[in-house]
Amino acid sequence: MNILSQPKKDQAMVSNEDDRQAVYVAPSADVESTDVGYVIRAEMPGVEKDGLEITVDRGEMIILGRRKPIEVTGELIYREIRPHDFRRVYELAPSIDSTKITANIDEGILTVTLPKAETVKPRDRCAISARKKTT
Repeated sequence: MNILSQPKKDQAMVSNEDDRQAVYVAPSADVESTDVGYVIRAEMPGVEKDGLEITVDRGEMIILGRRKPIEVTGELIYREIRPHDFRRVYELAPSIDSTKITANIDEGILTVTLPKAETVKPRDRCAISARKKTT
């Protein structure tokens, strides 16, 4: 039917544990910059909390969302809904505190909050005095 065997530009082929090629689709996402960090909102319909995995390794954040299969009770004669899972990789800026990243998924919308790291405060200025010249 309408299932593609080759990855399109929004798909990725990744080997899984069984040495089979798994096909992932990149979810549509918005990235927002705020005063305290960044917020990523990604559309991941069909993904629930137990099917979501977010890892940070070597400066990259990998988002993986697994859908539960849709049960078809009748004969499937046409398919537009892709049965693929979601995967997206983001390169993290050094200014992000990866230990404080939080995520929430609600009605198929994943929200990831990436707070900026506490920066070193600027050092206070030292008081400078000058000795008065005697004439």
